[in-house]
Amino acid sequence: MAKVPELHKASAPRSVAIYIITCSTSKFNQLKAGQEPDDASGDIIQRLAVGAGNRIEGRKLISDSKPMITKATKQALRASKVDAVIITGGTGLSPRDVTPESIAPLVDRIIPGFGELFRKISFESIGSSAILSRAFAGTSKGKAIFCLPGSPDAVQTAMEKLILPELGHIISIAHEH
Repeated sequence: MAKVPELHKASAPRSVAIYIITCSTSKFNQLKAGQEPDDASGDIIQRLAVGAGNRIEGRKLISDSKPMITKATKQALRASKVDAVIITGGTGLSPRDVTPESIAPLVDRIIPGFGELFRKISFESIGSSAILSRAFAGTSKGKAIFCLPGSPDAVQTAMEKLILPELGHIISIAHEH
């Protein structure tokens, strides 16, 4: 007899539309100065998401600014084709790390297990420094939001071990009425 999560996953969408937001003041300033910033974490999200059969509906590089993060996320959530928003950067403890504070008011339901498991998996790789991450996830009006650290290694870990294996499942449950 199949377990409930397996049944849910079997009926979940195989491909979802993702919007990627990178929060980095230094990279944003490079972009404003006409330079081509290196966005390794955004590139990893895109490569892994597309490799798993998902679609990228948009991608934006913004500054670590609460109004800018909130505005970009609201715009992504309003897009009818977008199923999930994945944000990288701004989840640390520095005063300029404001992604969780910017996104929390937009979230209908928090997915506490995401942050808990992310930190557990990170602990296995980087040790006690994992407690400094404020990575989290939630849903907003039937869409998923993931807030990841800016570290390429952390992004790869989150995408491969948590987000991609459950993304369709999360979207199918979030869409239930």
